[in-house]
Amino acid sequence: MGGTKIKNMEEFSAICGISRPTLSKFFNDPESVRASTRKRIEEALEQHDYQPNLYAVNQNRRLTKNIGIVVPYLADPFFAKIARTIEEHIFETGFRPVLLGSHGSAALEIANLENLRSIKPAGVLLAPLGRASDHEKLEAFCKDIPTVLFDANIDTIGEAFVGSNNEQSIGLIVDYLCRTGEPPSFFEMKSPTNPNAFKRRSSYISAMEKLGHRPHLIQAEGEGWEFEEIGFREGMRVVRDRNLPTNTILCSNDRLAIGLLSAACESGLRVGIGEGCELRVAGHDDHPFSRYTCPTLTTVSQDYEAIAKKSASVLLEMIEADEPSDSRGETLFDGRLIMRSSA
Repeated sequence: MGGTKIKNMEEFSAICGISRPTLSKFFNDPESVRASTRKRIEEALEQHDYQPNLYAVNQNRRLTKNIGIVVPYLADPFFAKIARTIEEHIFETGFRPVLLGSHGSAALEIANLENLRSIKPAGVLLAPLGRASDHEKLEAFCKDIPTVLFDANIDTIGEAFVGSNNEQSIGLIVDYLCRTGEPPSFFEMKSPTNPNAFKRRSSYISAMEKLGHRPHLIQAEGEGWEFEEIGFREGMRVVRDRNLPTNTILCSNDRLAIGLLSAACESGLRVGIGEGCELRVAGHDDHPFSRYTCPTLTTVSQDYEAIAKKSASVLLEMIEADEPSDSRGETLFDGRLIMRSSA
């Protein structure tokens, strides 16, 4: 045994490239890990001066049956619905869900994860804020605790991602709008927080060009999660200027579309597909409120049930595994066109 003195398992994990949970399993029972992993750990122990605190190892192995669920905004019915579906599935598997909302705050997102760390969760399902998240701290957390990302993907974080196929769903609704009327402009936030917004923007441009139409972006000023307010305020500007190249607007998400519908109504502009209608509006997500707008909102639904079940099942597989996977898994579910009165 040689080299510099290593103070704790975290330092030893960084040096030998083996995760802390796997090291804990080894020190509790060397036969519980794969032979190849056991060999790597033994070789590292020969090279470095490290003696584990066996009491701490035993404590760390006493994981609870808790599974953390962290979403950006619990007040949003979209996240409330998908989190509720995940909760139900986790209950069925014998684990206990612990649901936390970050209220659009990067600091609170990290605080939620640290609070979960203190109760030794078996794993975590995380829908990250995205651009606003502290990526470095998220990555550090995911190295210690099995974590699956859902809804919004950050490529370098977590062992797996489960979400919607934005390329397919945007392509689906662009094709529908082009077949049934004038090609759509795309109404989005100029600086969106959620990574899905960027994927939907590029998918819209690609779908329009594939169909031989020129893309047109309408970018709304504003940041944060008050999408309806931004949609209404910027929608009033769009309606006032009347400089749209077409009479059809596809919104990046349903909450922006709800704000835009309100702006159109306030301005006396009739939205829909019937006689006398001046504007068509469509969205994305099939937000729980989209079926109750006036007119009801044409959109693309995300498969809540499939995303929830797959996220939970992938996490449970990770919890049961001896060590982290060598590759990051990604599962995408196709959207379904929901035709209503607005387009």
